[in-house]
Amino acid sequence: MIRLILIALSVVALTGTAANANPRIKDIADVEGVRDNQLVGYGLVVGLDGTGDTLRNSAFTRQALNSMLERFDINVREADLRTGNVAAVIVTAELPPFSMQGTRMDVTISALGDADSLQGGVLIATPLMAANGDVYAVAQGSLAVGGFAAEGDAASVTRGVPTNGRIANGAVIERELDWDLASQSQIRLALRNPDFTTARRMAQTINAYLGDGAASAENPSTVSLTRPGAFSGDMVSLIAEVEQLRVETDMRARVVIDESTGTIVMGENVRVSTVAIAQGGLTITVSESPVASQAQAFAPGGETVVLPRTDVQVSEDMADLGVLEGSVTLRELVDGLNALGISPRDMITILQTIKAAGALQAEIEVL
Repeated sequence: MIRLILIALSVVALTGTAANANPRIKDIADVEGVRDNQLVGYGLVVGLDGTGDTLRNSAFTRQALNSMLERFDINVREADLRTGNVAAVIVTAELPPFSMQGTRMDVTISALGDADSLQGGVLIATPLMAANGDVYAVAQGSLAVGGFAAEGDAASVTRGVPTNGRIANGAVIERELDWDLASQSQIRLALRNPDFTTARRMAQTINAYLGDGAASAENPSTVSLTRPGAFSGDMVSLIAEVEQLRVETDMRARVVIDESTGTIVMGENVRVSTVAIAQGGLTITVSESPVASQAQAFAPGGETVVLPRTDVQVSEDMADLGVLEGSVTLRELVDGLNALGISPRDMITILQTIKAAGALQAEIEVL
């Protein structure tokens, strides 16, 4: 009896381990409307040590500088400005979802003109706009630049990108995005990797937890979630409970190849039909060993000439014909290819050739 109990506990432990190995809904899907928003602005960085834009080459910097000074009742449009301490920049930021007015966020600053470095610069107040033209934040502050550049009369050195900087908590949010999520009765969950099977399994998992009718798969990338009438909490509480549920995901058989680095990544569902593979290399070596030919002693009109001598050798590496049996798994496929002693780049060619022969039951994606 004791032995049977131990076996049962082992089965439960294995089942629990397998279930915990599945990802959470939180990690494979996004909630509709809960996302970042891109903001962008055009501004000026001042206080540079002569490493800013050349005003005669950057008309937009000179115009922006004139406009800024005019706001302080300083008119210099007719003056010949030659300062090198100002740079025109583009300011970008990500507005987090449900950000409140008065909270702060990080901003990234990138030089727009011919500035050499933004080290030591200060960004003056720059409005940050969304795609619709509305201002949602204002950025200002001292830049933190990771790169640097130094040069002398005969040498120079550059580390990182000195024309790109960042200001931690450098923008103040001035406008909120109005959306009352808590009062919603229905939302949609968007799968990050669309798949029919995963969408159906997600809906089934949610219905098993909340009851039938709470969720339905609309398409491979969308699952609709409706707040049940018997649920006592609001939509925020419902999402908090649903996103902790674990779902067994599925994916298409795919082989991803990066030819520049020779990297190959294959999914576990990749299968290969019966196919024979032979891989060998053909090497042709051409060597030149010219020789000098001299005339005999005291020969009239004799001269020394150089005669060409070319040696061509052809060698071919012999390879056995390897056979991969039908419907082999990923592990068997990798073991079979490794047994041939081929390099990653040769393996890329073999996989593409197997696909062309119709024996690779997977999609090949070349980066």
